[in-house]
Amino acid sequence: MNTRPSTLALLAFAATLLSSTAFSAPADLAAAHKLYQANCAVCHGKDLEGAAGPSLADNTWLHGQPTKVNLARVIGKGVPDKGMPAWDKQLSSIQINQLAEYLMPANTAARQAAAGTAAASGLSSLKLPKGFQIAVYADKVDGARELAVSDSGLVFVGSQKAGKVYALVDANKDGVAEKVVTVAEGLNNPNGVALLNGALYVGEISRILKFDNIEKTYASKPAYTVIKDDLPKESWHGAKYIKAGPDGKLYIPIGAPCNVCDKENEAYSKIWRMNPDGSNWELFARGVRNTVGFTWHPLTKEMWFTDNGRDEMGDNMPACELNVAPKPGMHFGFPYCHGGVLPDPQFGKGKSCDAYVAPVAALGPHVAPLGLAFYTGTQFPEQYRNQLLIAEHGSWNRSSKIGYQVRLVTLYGNKLVSDTAFIDGFLQNEEVSGRPVDVAVMPDGSILVSDDHAHKVYRVTYRP
Repeated sequence: MNTRPSTLALLAFAATLLSSTAFSAPADLAAAHKLYQANCAVCHGKDLEGAAGPSLADNTWLHGQPTKVNLARVIGKGVPDKGMPAWDKQLSSIQINQLAEYLMPANTAARQAAAGTAAASGLSSLKLPKGFQIAVYADKVDGARELAVSDSGLVFVGSQKAGKVYALVDANKDGVAEKVVTVAEGLNNPNGVALLNGALYVGEISRILKFDNIEKTYASKPAYTVIKDDLPKESWHGAKYIKAGPDGKLYIPIGAPCNVCDKENEAYSKIWRMNPDGSNWELFARGVRNTVGFTWHPLTKEMWFTDNGRDEMGDNMPACELNVAPKPGMHFGFPYCHGGVLPDPQFGKGKSCDAYVAPVAALGPHVAPLGLAFYTGTQFPEQYRNQLLIAEHGSWNRSSKIGYQVRLVTLYGNKLVSDTAFIDGFLQNEEVSGRPVDVAVMPDGSILVSDDHAHKVYRVTYRP
């Protein structure tokens, strides 16, 4: 009985010692920076500037006082009603304390130094097949998301986080954009951009905008027309990836407003299409949890799309999907069946996965596949022609991270032949340096890859 007070005192002393020294060594600073980039940057921004979650750099505290103890509590327990998960099951108390200290306003200079050290590695960590080179096409493209490339090589980029649409201008055609022009700003998560009949279409959360004659007006803050304004306003899976199909229609997804829920009789969990003027809104595909990327095969004209699998079923299930929709009206399983083989524990009762369209490929659990493109250029070797390049944004809640790459999916007809890494190395020892979002083919046969983590657009070329 006499040992209990002394034991408590020793534990209290150890906790105080840990709190006062946990952040003193450069190694701990680097570790905290890695922890933040690997676990927090996806919602709060690479530089704490805010993204899906609030800014952590403006010293405006939304949940209690700006003390280390309170920060550690918020990190550990989360803010469930705001969508912030609890991290005390995935991170140790030491890691949570390191993050809390890292986020303190007094450590702003130290954070910036750590970020500079991490950025110094540049593109040197990235690996591509022999003969391929990668370089920065445009820097400081805040939150770069979907890409749209005109026939002349003018590149438009949506930015979900910044609320802007950019034009990347390479006037001298040297493979580097010398200008990043803001076409529009103050928009509501303008993730999607698409070109059709000389106009730029932009997808906000609940609206579709049209900028006419865009190649001649992009530099003068052009006016826009709202062609549809009645889409759901939910931000959970609300980002609109839009693209013009070979039929001349605009295709627009509406994701599930949840991790998993049954919205079969509502607009959610579906891909829709409409005429360029906003008329003839019609259903194209259902049972799609959250697609943030689709394209059409250059020969068959069939739609191919990625779909992000649900969370909260563990690290290794379910797989994210690559699907093909050769005709309208097909059902791809959500929320009843995942990955073509896994009934949902809540909504799959009494359902058979055989009743739904199975994916062409299981892309891995929580890899978050987003934009994709068939390679239609002639610069790359012949074996790349009409094969798929898929941007994997990377997992955010897996105990060991996965994804963070661009993959090459080789097909024979509509069957998977191989699935291999094309650009790898954005993830090194659980530290994230980039998160690929979209892929686009340039007129010269090079490809562009957007990265909303590093705020860059990369250009990949091939020289034998």
